[in-house]
Amino acid sequence: MLHRSVGTSGRLAEYVERLQTSGRYTFTRPDLRRESKASAEALKKSLRRLASRKRIAVPRRGFYVVVPTEYRGVGAPPPPWFIDDLMRFLQCPYYVGLLSAAAVHGAGHQQPQEFQVVAGRQLRPVEVGRGRIRFFVNRRLHRTAVTDVKTETGSMRVSTPEATALDLVGYPESAGHLGDVAAVLADLAETMKPSRLAAEARVSGEMARIQRLGYLLDRVGADSLAEPLARLVRERRPRVVALRPDRPARGRSRDTRWNVLVNEDVDVEP
Repeated sequence: MLHRSVGTSGRLAEYVERLQTSGRYTFTRPDLRRESKASAEALKKSLRRLASRKRIAVPRRGFYVVVPTEYRGVGAPPPPWFIDDLMRFLQCPYYVGLLSAAAVHGAGHQQPQEFQVVAGRQLRPVEVGRGRIRFFVNRRLHRTAVTDVKTETGSMRVSTPEATALDLVGYPESAGHLGDVAAVLADLAETMKPSRLAAEARVSGEMARIQRLGYLLDRVGADSLAEPLARLVRERRPRVVALRPDRPARGRSRDTRWNVLVNEDVDVEP
């Protein structure tokens, strides 16, 4: 317990050291209240002092991340060290997705400039140190297949390669151009299984995503993955959709296999 008589700042610094020694890198304001008899104002000043010395980072008010020596230059450890604790603190279901999930699965064609997380509700971006966490909303998040991935400090929830592929075409703004999405899909294809992709597609029920994904898999030559999706499209006979839903599609050519209006040229690197 932190005692006011010894000095709040010193005791708080000792508390942070104990956390790090035990392999724990996050704490919250309620944790401090349980540890300390100091006033709220004294704790606030001590926290500010530690933050100014880059001993802690503050991704969200009331949630603190211990910054080990090797990360003080960038202001915070990588998001995988604390994302699970942060989302639990925010009481928000989540999974690491899109380009960040693709990178976890070995699809490193395009290294994301931000850590991308899919959440059950809208959240503001998090700026922590030199890093940025960007949130995307999926209100049917419970339908997405995820896996627990070990991190330096515990674990985090990450969308499977198949679910990641479907999300990438559902959130094209996460990667920029569809050519970038296609390049990531080409890498992801090595880890995806046709049966799992077909099952994930059926569970999602997102026919527009299935059509767009199938088109892009054709473009990167992932025939074994595209064929189960093509069977699903033939079975469901969905309406025509634009390849990029956020752009005009009038007058563009239609891919009859996928019922997709091709309103963005997709350049695929050899």
